[in-house]
Amino acid sequence: MDDTMIIDLYWERSETAITESADKYGTFCHTISYRILQNRQDAEECVNDTWLRAWDSMPPEKPRILSAFLGKITRNLSLDRYRNYKAEKRKMTRTAEALEELSECVSGGDNVSEHVDMLALTELISAFLRKQSEEHRNMFIRRYWYFDTVREISEAFGVSEQNAAAILFRMRSKLKSELAEEGIEI
Repeated sequence: MDDTMIIDLYWERSETAITESADKYGTFCHTISYRILQNRQDAEECVNDTWLRAWDSMPPEKPRILSAFLGKITRNLSLDRYRNYKAEKRKMTRTAEALEELSECVSGGDNVSEHVDMLALTELISAFLRKQSEEHRNMFIRRYWYFDTVREISEAFGVSEQNAAAILFRMRSKLKSELAEEGIEI
């Protein structure tokens, strides 16, 4: 079933929308959640919560790209759960490592909204990524959106781990500089 039909099912309040979403995007959403949480049961719970959140969001929202909409919901739910784990002093190194790397670019962690409206920040980061080569942009997204390890990125792009780490470091440095030029405190 195509995405438009699934979205229409949500708008019609048909429970089939959830089944169709799970069939088409369940693995995709589970992968996102698992990379953040490193726990299959917790990832499954976040994915199930994704379907409920999508149900509650449509209507009134009508996503342009269903996969991105569901992926974003899953990612946000998983990061919320991760933060709860972190508060409980649970160790989840993959996510912590990636978030720590990004903290060099934007200070304040959860308080970024104190520095700039979140939508403006998102646009600045998107504009930065559009200026990068497709390969570098994809490496950055796989690291900081999907939380791939540097090793996974190096294997996927056929470069050494050292080279992948260097590319990501240079991109973070460039991003930090561009954000500073826009007046975002680092």
